[in-house]
Amino acid sequence: MALQLVIGNKNYSSWSMRPWVLMKQLALPFEERRLRLDFHQSDSSFRRELAKLGAAGRVPVLVDQGFAVWDSLAIVEYLHERFPAAGVWPTAARARARARSLCAEMHSGFVPLRSHCGMNIEASLPDVGARIWAEQAGVRADVARLEAMWAGALAESGGPFLFGAFSAADAFYAPVCMRLLGYALPISAATRAYVQRVRQAPGVAAWIDEALQEHDWIEADEPYRQRPGTGG
Repeated sequence: MALQLVIGNKNYSSWSMRPWVLMKQLALPFEERRLRLDFHQSDSSFRRELAKLGAAGRVPVLVDQGFAVWDSLAIVEYLHERFPAAGVWPTAARARARARSLCAEMHSGFVPLRSHCGMNIEASLPDVGARIWAEQAGVRADVARLEAMWAGALAESGGPFLFGAFSAADAFYAPVCMRLLGYALPISAATRAYVQRVRQAPGVAAWIDEALQEHDWIEADEPYRQRPGTGG
């Protein structure tokens, strides 16, 4: 029986994107189950369906023959144990430790960037990005940290991805790449080249294509746009 990955809307759900693009890129077998991100309603189908799994009420959730694993880091570690030769993590011990460090930092950090620049793949928000960049020192600091961290990893590995081949580290930062592009935040040429390589990776490109086909407007995830047809 194939693994099942429970996710939210591809346009908005950055945490769902991480294991999905990793599994797609590494050709790990799985079935997708998408739940609409209507969790802002107390009686939402999203809440009801996740409650059946015994999960934490958030996506993503990986289900393996009825066994549920939630939280993106836990899912990635489970995939590594389930498919040890697939390349979820780098092979060398130190590179593997560094990749885990980068993922943990993404998991717990970059709060200003994630708060002010929510993932919205179909949106082009350069004017919003310029305003955020001017007003939010925390966002500027987050981008500086990203650029330094990525440059160090790429210099050490030789690229094209953070640890040579595409791994969990690149999957974890794929939604960040979407933010940098969508909000047109100022980044160096080297950073932009890495962002484009991630964007063009087959697993990431597949997610983007499907996100652009959703056309599912969720008001709570649209702080910077008005619903089409409402005027303004």
